[in-house]
Amino acid sequence: MIEILETGPLTTVQDLGRPGFAALGVSPSGAADRAALRLANRLVGNPESAAGLEITLGGLVARFTEPATLALTGATGPVALGGRQAFLNGPLRARAGDRLVVGPPAGGLRTYLAVRGGIDVPPVLGSRSTDVLAGLGPDPLAAGARLPIGRPTGEPGMVDQAPVPPLPDEIVLRVLPGPRDDWFTAPARRRFGTVTYTVSPQSNRIGLRFDGPVLDRVDGDAELPSEGMVRGAVQVPPDGRPVLFLADHPVTGGYPVIGVVEPADLDLAAQARPGHPVSFRWVRP
Repeated sequence: MIEILETGPLTTVQDLGRPGFAALGVSPSGAADRAALRLANRLVGNPESAAGLEITLGGLVARFTEPATLALTGATGPVALGGRQAFLNGPLRARAGDRLVVGPPAGGLRTYLAVRGGIDVPPVLGSRSTDVLAGLGPDPLAAGARLPIGRPTGEPGMVDQAPVPPLPDEIVLRVLPGPRDDWFTAPARRRFGTVTYTVSPQSNRIGLRFDGPVLDRVDGDAELPSEGMVRGAVQVPPDGRPVLFLADHPVTGGYPVIGVVEPADLDLAAQARPGHPVSFRWVRP
């Protein structure tokens, strides 16, 4: 078991999500930074799809009731295990009774904890992920929660330290045009692909809201029937400021989507905290 003593602003159980249920109104959910969770699992010898913990802005304090192998990836910040300074991006060994303390990150937003064997909470629709929009999966963690660890499968990880580049000072996201880019004026489309936005404090696992220049529509009074949405869609509500959908996005929306961010760039976007500069660059299929 892992006993949760403190959770920080938000700590949830996440795996790679539950794709295939959009017709039922259920988004894929899963880890916001999937690359970080995959790496953490590889470091401890888990399948990449094993469930771990997503820790937002640090603050997690947990106790291991038995010896365990664990790894932390994602946002960088101070970490202590058993009263000793620990490190990210490599396997760690916890003794029975050791406390893990994850401090506020100096860079990035979300830290991922994988434990050899995986977090073995009951799956919902094939996934152990917490979907904060739909309310599916386990509740966000609270002090006193006890999480079971599954039985290890496969060989232990063989890497002592994984090389991970730091988060850039400005995040640049590649974006494919459409499907509703024609709803915006030509100057607005050029502006979207050249200016720098900043991440708004009104951001979460559902999506990143941005502060910055307004994107003008060709017809400000036009209405769009609701249509399907995907992770990475950049929707523009009536205030003209873009919203980038992340893991727990709604499956439909009625505002025009000016473009869709390349899937490979979304893990980087998930680490952008309020105030971080972000720019979009148009690419063609």
